[in-house]
Amino acid sequence: MSTATTATRGPSRARVGVQRFGTFLSGMIMPNIAAFIAWGFITMLFIPDGFFGANSPFGWHWFPVAEILGGGGDVAAIGWEGARTTLTEGDNGTYTGYVGIVGAMVTYLLPLLIANTAGRMVYDARGGVVATIAVMGVIVGTDQPMFLGAMIMGPLAAWVTKQMDKLWDGKIKPGFEMLVNNFSAGILGMLLAIFGFFAFGPLMLGIGRLLGGIVDWLVSLSLLPLLSIFVEPAKVLFLNNAINHGVFTPLALQQVEDAGKSILFLIEANPGPGLGLLLAFTFFGVGQAKASAPGAAIIQFVGGIHEIYFPYALSKPATILALIAGGASGVTVNMLFNGGLQFPAAPGSIIAVTAAAIGAGVPNLLVVYASVVVAAVVTFLITAVILRASRKRDLAAEGDTFDAAIAQTEANKGKSSSAMDALRGSGTATAAASAPAGTAVAEREITNVVFACDAGMGSSAMGASVLRNKFKKAGVEGVTVTNKAIANLDPSADLVITQQQLTDRARGVTPDSLHVSVDNFMNSPKYDEVVEMVRRQRGDA
Repeated sequence: MSTATTATRGPSRARVGVQRFGTFLSGMIMPNIAAFIAWGFITMLFIPDGFFGANSPFGWHWFPVAEILGGGGDVAAIGWEGARTTLTEGDNGTYTGYVGIVGAMVTYLLPLLIANTAGRMVYDARGGVVATIAVMGVIVGTDQPMFLGAMIMGPLAAWVTKQMDKLWDGKIKPGFEMLVNNFSAGILGMLLAIFGFFAFGPLMLGIGRLLGGIVDWLVSLSLLPLLSIFVEPAKVLFLNNAINHGVFTPLALQQVEDAGKSILFLIEANPGPGLGLLLAFTFFGVGQAKASAPGAAIIQFVGGIHEIYFPYALSKPATILALIAGGASGVTVNMLFNGGLQFPAAPGSIIAVTAAAIGAGVPNLLVVYASVVVAAVVTFLITAVILRASRKRDLAAEGDTFDAAIAQTEANKGKSSSAMDALRGSGTATAAASAPAGTAVAEREITNVVFACDAGMGSSAMGASVLRNKFKKAGVEGVTVTNKAIANLDPSADLVITQQQLTDRARGVTPDSLHVSVDNFMNSPKYDEVVEMVRRQRGDA
């Protein structure tokens, strides 16, 4: 069995570059999603209109809401002790004299977490520390949560720190390293914090208001659904996390601060379009696509792993039009009836969407549900028409398989169909003449298999679980199967498994590993071939 990966002809450097930049943006947000969810639940439970708020329709108001919610006031003047004893309920149900948890988390905690994560991405722990110091100046220098500021100042501060350290790299006398490192980072952090306070913070405040004004303008002209024209095609190119967490989440959080919820959380995360597409393949698809679509629909809708439907859309590029129409329909429903979420739905499952919507009231939840249903129905109907129109041709296609459809799609897009066949043929693995330079051959003993995706969470974790179970059933021991983000791959990976659209990026990170492209993490024949290859290596076959 030949395991050499065939390179695609003329790989799109622009596409890989955009994916890499998008991953960097989302990488600042995604590791901190738990903190956003925690803040969202606190907001949902304790704001005046929440479950336990002063205006709760269920009459569940209780005293700690006042201290948890807070409401500003001159905390510096009255002190923390006085803050606990001088709560005053205002006309709008908020409380003055106490900073509370809700405001402190959105103003300080969340931006600082983003800054630290961004700094570590650029320059490890040292970059994270300086980035956090610098962003604190940005936060205090403005009167709005500085998510965008943290996403820009954080990496910038870490990069400046890295360049500073290069100035005296190898020039410090032994014994003075810690002194120089600590004082240089502290002084630089101070300067960047002052710069952030006086210059960068106000600049980011203006940019934030400009972007917010653009969103309001789109809403006022009923043009917000047009964003789906760009969002849906970008998603199937594996830019979903970059769009949602790198672009929409910072803007949406600002809207939540002002209005209590945001429609932007649902532009990308709405599970309706993906559900409609997969249901259409369930009823009108052919071959492997039809057989695997029902399970994929459950995983996408309940598990929130949207990446699972991207190969189906790529196998029939015309269905991207259905996704655009469905996404735009869902956005329209939320725009017309003021639907939105209070915090990011991550992952984008119906469970997460429900949790993020219900805190704004039952009517809001019903609107959000309606947007999901409408998006699913519209996508289903249009996809069904597309699939029915080409059904006879698909059934007559050679092999009648999902792989053949993917290969045809790749040909239409100017890419080699052989890129999907990393493990084809029989016999012991050897280096193929078509293997790209630096690609490992299968004689390398495979003990560490890594599934890699954009974020290293949902879809790759699912694929790792599937292959892990196959190794177990085959009685193969001593093989570690894990999942990682592509950016976190390292040379210890003997075999890297990615979805076809991401293989170029993964190969660029670990060129000496064996790379296998699959069309579907949930159900790929490549898994059986990987298991067989490992068994042959060990003399078990």
